[in-house]
Amino acid sequence: MPDLPLTLACNGNDRTQALHDGTVRPTGIDLTTLALDPEELFWRTLRHREFDVSELSMSSYLMTLEADEPPFVAIPVFPSRFFRHSCIYVNVDAGIDEPADLVGKRMGVPEYQMTASLWVRGMLQDDYGVAPADVHWFHGGQEDAGGREEKLDLSLPADLTLEAIPTGRTLSDLLVAGDLDALVTARTPSAFATDAVERLFPDYRRVERDYYERTGFFPIMHTVVLRRDVYEANPWAAQELTKAFTAAKDRRLERIANTNELPVALPWLVAEVEATRDLMGHDYWPYGVEANRETLEAMTRYSHDQGLTSERLAVGDLFAPNTYDRFAV
Repeated sequence: MPDLPLTLACNGNDRTQALHDGTVRPTGIDLTTLALDPEELFWRTLRHREFDVSELSMSSYLMTLEADEPPFVAIPVFPSRFFRHSCIYVNVDAGIDEPADLVGKRMGVPEYQMTASLWVRGMLQDDYGVAPADVHWFHGGQEDAGGREEKLDLSLPADLTLEAIPTGRTLSDLLVAGDLDALVTARTPSAFATDAVERLFPDYRRVERDYYERTGFFPIMHTVVLRRDVYEANPWAAQELTKAFTAAKDRRLERIANTNELPVALPWLVAEVEATRDLMGHDYWPYGVEANRETLEAMTRYSHDQGLTSERLAVGDLFAPNTYDRFAV
C-alpha cells in the first residue's frame, strides 16, 4: 500500500528543519513540504485551505473552532513560542513610561486577532490591570501602505474600539509621527530604528524571566492543523505527524547543546542553553496537551475574555482526540 501523499506548509525553523530536509519522516506519509513565512502561510491556510497540513496561528485556530463546520483539526504541536513583552513599542513623546500609561492611548496592531496581541492583551490585564477596552485599537499594514485585512471576521465587545488606519499609511510611520502612541507586533517594526520609538520594556529579558517564574507560561504562538477532510479520512495521520514533529524538535534540542561544534553562530550558545534548562527544564519547548495545559487554559480564557470566541473553549476539545493519550509498553 503506498504512503499517503500530504502537503505540509510550515515555517523553516530549527524545530521543523528535519521534516523539510527529510531527516525525519512520518510513518506511512509521503510528505511534500513548503517553507513559508507566517503571514503568507496563514493567509493561504485560512482563506484558501491550500494545504493538507499547515502551521497556523493558535489564536486563529481557536476562532475557527466556532464555525458551524470547523475546517481544521489541530495536533498538540507548537513550533512557535515567544515571550512578547519585547514586542510592545511606544513613541518616546507619548508619555508612556509603564504599562498603566497605556490607558486611553492609541495602540496599533497588524491584526487584532493575531496570537501575539492575544498574549499581550492578556498579560497587560492580568499583570498590570490594563484591559483591552482601556486602549483605542487601530489595525493595518505594519510596513505595507496597501493595508492588511483581518484574516477572520471579528465580533468584538461593544465597549472596545478597533479602527482601520488611514489609507496610504502604515503602522510604523504612524508610530514615528506620533499619530499612534504604541504598537504591538510580532515583527520588529522599521520605526524601532528611529529615535522616535522605544520598547515599553527596555529590560524585557528580566521582565519575561520574572513572568515565566510567576506564571509558568512560555507563550504558544502557533499550532499545526490538518484540514478536517484529511483528518476524517485518515485519523491515524494525526498521531504519526505528532510523533514526527516531536522527533524533529527533540533532535534540534539535543543538537543545539552540542559542545563539539556550535550548530548556530552564537559564541555563548551553550551557556544560553544551560541557563534556559536551569530555568525551564531539559525539554523547555514541550509538545503535547498535559505539558502545556495551563498555558492552553490561559489562551482559551484570553480568547473568550477578549471577545474572539463567544464561549470559553475546553482544552479537551482543541486537538485530535487520538492525540490526548499514548500507548505504553
